[in-house]
Amino acid sequence: MMKRTILVCLMLAMANAGFAAKKTKAKKDSSAKNAEMLKQFNCKENIVYKTVNGESLDMILFLPKGGTTGKVPVMLYTHGGGWGGGDKFKVFRTAFLDTLRILLDNGIACASIEYRLTRENISTAVDCVVDCKDAARFLVKNAARYGLDPDRMGVWGGSAGGHLCLMTGLADNALFPDNEGLKGIDPVFRCVASYYPVTTFAKPELLKGSNFEKPNRFVTLIGGLPDEKPELLRLLSPAVHLKKESPPVLLLHGDNDTVLPICQSTYMLELSKQLGADVELLTVKGGGHGFGGASISPTMPEINRIAAEFMISKLK
Repeated sequence: MMKRTILVCLMLAMANAGFAAKKTKAKKDSSAKNAEMLKQFNCKENIVYKTVNGESLDMILFLPKGGTTGKVPVMLYTHGGGWGGGDKFKVFRTAFLDTLRILLDNGIACASIEYRLTRENISTAVDCVVDCKDAARFLVKNAARYGLDPDRMGVWGGSAGGHLCLMTGLADNALFPDNEGLKGIDPVFRCVASYYPVTTFAKPELLKGSNFEKPNRFVTLIGGLPDEKPELLRLLSPAVHLKKESPPVLLLHGDNDTVLPICQSTYMLELSKQLGADVELLTVKGGGHGFGGASISPTMPEINRIAAEFMISKLK
């Protein structure tokens, strides 16, 4: 019996070691791929926009190639990853990469940022929103340094980043107090492009069939269960912040999304009609979360073009 137990422990240890080695290799491969991708762009890396609790948060600032005359508009990109994962390199994903290239080709800069990830008893989605707001404040404060036009700024992102870009662009900046050194800066956004987002946590019926159908999913997001912190759920619901005078919003959502169903976006679209707000919805037929699907319509190149044209029309 003792020998069998030792053998099992050795096998588990070997399996864990193998898994750790594969994970390390995958991380190295990903880092190498990202480094190669960066070489394709005119960009400034590792720009630290704030430091909080000893953690430095940075961004990549992609700039149009060949130089420009005057100040350039800028889109702030907020990555996805379930609020607890992901990084600034997600802008290289298929759903965003060609849009990034089109923006740059049309003289629009893009800042892809890191933000605090949700960790139980450490940080919540409120911290994520504060960081995204602070990244925008940083860009406004340092616009002259980087040749940006602070009056022509938009925000875009997908999934958790789709939620965060809506919160960044729609919610009153005063609701998410700024970091020391960025006080008194009040960014104004010209547009928001949100891909397959959550638009409300305040309506349980719209969470059915999503990742949030299980109440425990909220523990890291808000630091507790939904019935314990209803006001926080309301604060973190983009639809609550939508007003007639809100910046134009483009929602992009697949009708086969089983992670965050399209009812989240159709709800905001219907709400916008009641409020007189400027909200459009691009429905991707056959598209799952991230627009996965064997045959989606519009196609991925068309989605990239439509998203880019929306941003360009609002910033140029």
